[in-house]
Amino acid sequence: MDLISEKAIEAYVKNFTLKQMLIIPVILLLLSLSILAYTTYRTGAPVELGMEFKGGTAVIFDSAKTPDQLKEEFLKYPGVEVRQYSVGDRKIMEFSPMDPSLKDELVNKVKSEFTNVEIRDMGEQFSKSLQSQAVRAIVISFVFMAAVIFIIYRTFVPSIAVVVSAFADIAFAAAMTDVFGILLSLGTVAALLMLIGYSVDTDILLTTRLLRRKGDLNTKTKDAMVTGLTMTTTALAALVAMFFVSSGLITSFTRIDIIRDISIVLIFGLIADMINTWMTNVGILRWYIEKTQKPVKRIEKPKKKGQRA
Repeated sequence: MDLISEKAIEAYVKNFTLKQMLIIPVILLLLSLSILAYTTYRTGAPVELGMEFKGGTAVIFDSAKTPDQLKEEFLKYPGVEVRQYSVGDRKIMEFSPMDPSLKDELVNKVKSEFTNVEIRDMGEQFSKSLQSQAVRAIVISFVFMAAVIFIIYRTFVPSIAVVVSAFADIAFAAAMTDVFGILLSLGTVAALLMLIGYSVDTDILLTTRLLRRKGDLNTKTKDAMVTGLTMTTTALAALVAMFFVSSGLITSFTRIDIIRDISIVLIFGLIADMINTWMTNVGILRWYIEKTQKPVKRIEKPKKKGQRA
């Protein structure tokens, strides 16, 4: 059985109206914005910040205890997060900024209980600088992406449809990091930047095929969907494999949390992209083309003398 059913796509293109196509994307966007707003109200930022962006202390050491056991043991210290660091018994614990006396107590406890201890501090001022740089990078990327789209198409509706789809993809991916407790790190910021590029890629594929190619609108839409969905499902398959490998679910591979977090962000982003590109963008573009295209007038040739009517 084909993974991408052309008959199902053809039926979808012919039978669904703009309003029907927009129902799911609008609900998804409102849900994403609600989650981000709640997280902002609770923490002061739309996503949970990792140590790179809020400062704190990282402790790396050897221990046979599981991350859950260690987290329970160090629960009294603020913002404790524990995970496997590398092969063997190597673990890493991250803590939010704390009072100097409490930090000294933590250091003494760790050094007395564990071996091969490394302690790394991330200053609050440096973290705030990284935070502003990350926000700037995402905003600048988005602005340049929007500028390039407007330069390419030079029409408002198709360009704004691409920008809205990309924004909705990022909003959903960021909201899912809050739902699944993934902290914002330099790795997840990189994943969000990659997501902007991938989202625009599929949107440009769709917009170019519908606006620049000649032919029946339904046929052009169906062909674009087959190509685009094939691309996205292929990328999703690779990301799912990367998630399983980096999560340590396959015993022959080491758990690598940053790769796991990047793969999760991209998986959710691509799922959102399938919805926003092939529902939101398709619906808006079809409405725009049907509204602006001029009906072709049939010109009758003048009849010759003596020719019957």
